[in-house]
Amino acid sequence: MQTVPIQTAQNVTIEYETAGVGERIMAAMADYVVLFSYAFAVIIAYLYISDYIKDVVIIYFIILALPAVCYDLICEISMDGQSFGKKLIGIKVVKLDGTQPSVGSYLIRWILRIVDIGILGGTVAVLTILLNGKGQRLGDIAAGTTVIRLKQSVKISDTILVPIDDNYEPAFPEAGKLDVRTVTIIKEVLDFAKKNRRSRAAEDILAKTTMKLEETMGVTSRIDPKEFLESVLKDYNYYK
Repeated sequence: MQTVPIQTAQNVTIEYETAGVGERIMAAMADYVVLFSYAFAVIIAYLYISDYIKDVVIIYFIILALPAVCYDLICEISMDGQSFGKKLIGIKVVKLDGTQPSVGSYLIRWILRIVDIGILGGTVAVLTILLNGKGQRLGDIAAGTTVIRLKQSVKISDTILVPIDDNYEPAFPEAGKLDVRTVTIIKEVLDFAKKNRRSRAAEDILAKTTMKLEETMGVTSRIDPKEFLESVLKDYNYYK
């Protein structure tokens, strides 16, 4: 699953899963059902009142057809980056820089649908999304947007849970008394160290976290800070 980093207003970068091609197609199909239902209702309504508005048929269809033509644009502006189909599937349009998409952003995406989806039945959009690496069609690239999953899948490696062998023997019984917040910080520090191996920043944060944790637990370790934190994390899982 492709992910894309998006910076929040607090300057925190979060990795979001981009919506897959299949999810976007399903959302589009759901939107087509909405549009076909709308078109059917318009035709039925016209058949019932055509005798009364023969002189304004063109105006009638323009007024009622306009929402259908601008369906995606209207929905995304009024529904915070979603259409009815996107809402059903659980995906949403967002800006890559973390800001709120503007009307201009949605307008660019909508205009370029002519190229992305109107030409070759959506082949351009599918190929662009698959090759781009950020889940973007041409309209998204031009607008600086992408489409993400709202329900992110969670792997065990993203939690404080770690596998424990049946014959595992804990080294620090005090770990069982730690609260979830402290253990979560330990896991985040270890993840940071893993992504920034051999960096001075990783070494410093490992050392500082170890010193604070030793003070909290009332223990003194004589092992490498990284090994100590990994051991405490395992011990916590053992007792829980």
